[in-house]
Amino acid sequence: MNSLRHILLALTLGFFVTGSAVAEEYRIGFVNATKVFEESPQYKSARERLQTEFSRREKDLLASQKQLKQLEEKLQRDGSVMSESEVKRLERDILSRSRKLKNAQTEFREDLNLRQNEEFKKLRQQVREVIREVGKSEKIDLIVSDGVVYFSKKIDISDKVLEKLRQLKAE
Repeated sequence: MNSLRHILLALTLGFFVTGSAVAEEYRIGFVNATKVFEESPQYKSARERLQTEFSRREKDLLASQKQLKQLEEKLQRDGSVMSESEVKRLERDILSRSRKLKNAQTEFREDLNLRQNEEFKKLRQQVREVIREVGKSEKIDLIVSDGVVYFSKKIDISDKVLEKLRQLKAE
């Protein structure tokens, strides 16, 4: 699949290069989508929102882990001097807390992944729209991104896209 993409890209670029001698000249641009995405102020804002939204649950999970570890240490340290019923009660308590903690951790990861996907889907769409806008304003016929082996810095529009995203954030 990847090699098919590369072949199609090479054919498309070849068409533009050879066709330009016969017809009008085409302009090609490159954008480092990962750089634009991760350096945009919108990305930083989304990360901060997620951190704020999930920090309380993360702290609660860490506290539960700490309590569980303390109980396990108590069983290890004092188990030999405890009665059999106390040991069994403590073991059941540890097992119960361990299951609850694992379930809470799984739920936390799933919720976090879901929210990240929601936030970043919106941002990816916004980045695509800004790339199109920059392409139109710069009169670029083709903008390529990932999978490019080499590009000249003069066709890199990543900084222009980032600047436009920064302007959108300021508005």
